Amino acid sequence: MDIITPHFELPFFTNLLILLVTARIFGEIFERFKQPSMIGEIIAGILLGPSLLNLIHRTEDIKVISELGIFLLVIIAGLEINIDDILKSLKGRNIIISIMAFFIPIIGGISVGYIFNQDIMTTVFIGLCVAITALPVSIRILMDLGKINSEVGQKIISIAIFDDVIALSILGVLLNLKDSDMSMSTIVKAGSLSLFKLFIFLSLLSLVYFLIKKILKKGDYIQDSLNKLVAVIKGKEPLFALFFAFVLLFSTFTENLGLHFIIGAFFAAMLISESLIGKENFKAIETTTSNMAMGFLAPIFFAGIGLEFNISSIGNIGLLLSVIAISYASKIIGGYLGGSLAGLDKRVSFTLGVGLNARGIMELVIANIAYKNGLINTEVFSILVIMGVLTTLTTPFLLRGAFKRLDVVKN
Repeated sequence: MDIITPHFELPFFTNLLILLVTARIFGEIFERFKQPSMIGEIIAGILLGPSLLNLIHRTEDIKVISELGIFLLVIIAGLEINIDDILKSLKGRNIIISIMAFFIPIIGGISVGYIFNQDIMTTVFIGLCVAITALPVSIRILMDLGKINSEVGQKIISIAIFDDVIALSILGVLLNLKDSDMSMSTIVKAGSLSLFKLFIFLSLLSLVYFLIKKILKKGDYIQDSLNKLVAVIKGKEPLFALFFAFVLLFSTFTENLGLHFIIGAFFAAMLISESLIGKENFKAIETTTSNMAMGFLAPIFFAGIGLEFNISSIGNIGLLLSVIAISYASKIIGGYLGGSLAGLDKRVSFTLGVGLNARGIMELVIANIAYKNGLINTEVFSILVIMGVLTTLTTPFLLRGAFKRLDVVKN
């Protein structure tokens, strides 16, 4: 019989204050060194959590705030994606790169899980986390390198968009399988039902998208209506409330379908564009969402990941090293082979593969959802956190070197 050792918990708001201040300090330090603040925020959580000081634990209250953080982070990612860009990434030879850059890594990750005798669900989630590329992190890295508008930079972004969309779609299917007995017949039935639900949702999404396109052809009706509303009520709050009502409507629909709420939030945010609501309105929504997320909710979410992280839970060093190795190798190979098959120069193809390596926000969101739903254990979760942090930290340096070699050849 296990003896439960009582732990003194500080009051909730005291915990929240310590967690937020420490996360922001560490985040700021990493920002000063041109690294994503999320790395510092995770380290803050590790420092305060069971792994080191054991001062704060991830209580239910902190989990609720983390959920809101996930919600807003996914919305920010969605706002950075234009559906037209996704359609562009599916045209011509671009689809070859996108497919290779996603499916080679997911097969590589699944192979690692299989070799180390992980259960089916854990194995698939390892593959999914290896396959994803974090769009917000990729954009930030390319901006820092001054390559956001380069041809290679734009290809990296379009492939990252494809990866995020496919990964979240697969996530919706996997979450529907979590309570099944995982027999082949059950997997086929549950998988078919999940795909059907996903089809219904994507059909609704397509319908709304084409309606928006039709409205835009007739002029700036939606933009003008929003501007009139904002002028009458005075202030941007009604605009923000309407935007969130729209996103929550999609999230509610996906939850009622049995899919995760972030899928609805992600795709709903993708439908909102400057051409639909106007540049000023779009900027206001983006700024307000970003301020709420990055100033408060996101640091708590990433610090919360640090609280859950437990270095002592990692006993399988072989699995850790294999996941890290396959995460780098499979993305580079996938990008390289995809680019080569699409007729791109070898150095360009290699640069694509290197640029797709940052997992960052999206990988951590998916790993967190899997852990919260009991689909992966603490050891695998901690391994995936290390992989996400490492790939995010090293990609800027690797990509800078790849671009230098590319520029030398061009010159």
